Amino acid sequence: MPNITAIYPGTFDPLTLGHEELVRRASQLFDHLIVAVAAGHHKKPMFDLQERLDMVRQAVAKYGNVTVEAYDGLLRDFVVARGGKAMVRGLRAVTDFDYEFQLAGMNRHLMPEVETVFLTPSVQYQFVSSTYVREIATLGGEVDVFVSPGVFRRLMDKVGRA
Repeated sequence: MPNITAIYPGTFDPLTLGHEELVRRASQLFDHLIVAVAAGHHKKPMFDLQERLDMVRQAVAKYGNVTVEAYDGLLRDFVVARGGKAMVRGLRAVTDFDYEFQLAGMNRHLMPEVETVFLTPSVQYQFVSSTYVREIATLGGEVDVFVSPGVFRRLMDKVGRA
C-alpha cells in the first residue's frame, strides 16, 4: 500500500475549530498530512505568517502524522515538491462548493496526478469562518466557542481585549 501524503492548504487567519476538526479527520485518512499555511500576500491577514504557523503547530501537535509548513507562490509547486497525492479542502455551504469546484478543476489541470478531497464539517462548524471570527472579535463579540483557547488568547491580544 502506498504512503499517501495530503496537503491541507489555507491562510488559517485564525485557525478555527472547524479547521482543527478537518485536520483531525484528514489525519485519519492519510499517512502524512501537511497543513500548508499560505503567506497570504493576496489577502491582508490579521496575524502574520509566523503567528499563524505557531497557532497551527500548537493545535496539531497531538497528531504524529501531521506537519505544518509555510508556502508562498503557486500551491502546485508546493504540492509537487512535497510529493502530495491529495489536497484536502473543506466545504461548508453551496457558496464554498462553487468556488472550490472551480479551484479543483484548475488544480486538476495543473496537477493531474493530485486528487482533491472535500470534507464537510460537523454541524456545529458549518457556519464558522476565519473572516467571521475576525470580524466578530474586532467588533467586541464573543468568539471563544469558535476557536481553541490558545487561538482565543492570541485573538484577544490582537484586537486589544486581553
